[in-house]
Amino acid sequence: MSSTTHPVTGRQAARTGTMMGVASMVTVQFGSALAIPMFAKLGVLGTAGVRLAWAGIVLLVLVRPRRRDFAGRDLAACAGLGVVTAGLMVFFALAIARLPFGTASALEFLGPLAVSLFGPGHGRRVWTGAAGLGVVLLTEPWHGGVDPLGLAFALAAAACWASYILLTQHVGDRVTGLSGLAVSMPVAAVVSMLVAGPTLGGRLSWEPVLIMLGLAVLSPLVPYALEFQALRRLTASSFGTLMSLEPAIALGIGIVVLHQIPGTGPALGVALVVVAGVGATSSGARPEPEHAPAPAVMAVPVAGAEERPALVGAGR
Repeated sequence: MSSTTHPVTGRQAARTGTMMGVASMVTVQFGSALAIPMFAKLGVLGTAGVRLAWAGIVLLVLVRPRRRDFAGRDLAACAGLGVVTAGLMVFFALAIARLPFGTASALEFLGPLAVSLFGPGHGRRVWTGAAGLGVVLLTEPWHGGVDPLGLAFALAAAACWASYILLTQHVGDRVTGLSGLAVSMPVAAVVSMLVAGPTLGGRLSWEPVLIMLGLAVLSPLVPYALEFQALRRLTASSFGTLMSLEPAIALGIGIVVLHQIPGTGPALGVALVVVAGVGATSSGARPEPEHAPAPAVMAVPVAGAEERPALVGAGR
């Protein structure tokens, strides 16, 4: 009997992976939008800190990583990943407290876009120009209406997201399954709570804490699970191109959930950032890792699929 998978199965897997990827983006942006009303109860830093604390606790309990699963350098990389994850979440929360949701998300996306633009491949200048023009339209400096501190926070979140991707590549290449995530997320929780702790005095009560548990499940836990499964069904380049739609999804959620209607310039800016992301991601693919970890479980290969590291995460 032939072991070759029928082409229809490959197309079905791709469609399923695409739906999972879209669901992941919608979930992570929806969770971030729903967290904004909690700023009034827990503060911006407190909301980010409690959300990460719940995510770290849940992952630690579910995955239960073991020390023997990690080499020394890999454990350090997981800790570093936790630090930049905390920075990503905290800076993005500070950004959306000052900027429209869609604008902050598009500016944050400059981090992974920069990784693509400066990665392997050619013909990226046009996409760099499109991204630059998109940023100008998003910020509209001729109006002087963008909060400069909010802009700085969004760009700091972008830098953390770029670092997050590079560190996740290393951890995903060398650490089996979700063990790396189960170490990095508690580290992120500790770091964020060290920053947020002084702002939470007198604000903690069971109601907001339990609400944040639900938001932590909504994002980042569910998106991580969806992305992990999507990466089993899509090539890395296809997944990266799909994720380039996230700023547009954030813009739509900002309109529907937060009633933030963008002007023509910012809307066009988001579109240009999305186009730049799609173009840059399609221009090159990541080479295979030198030291891939052994898979945690046996998986049935999908026809036409290449080996894919689980390296792109919501993280925000």
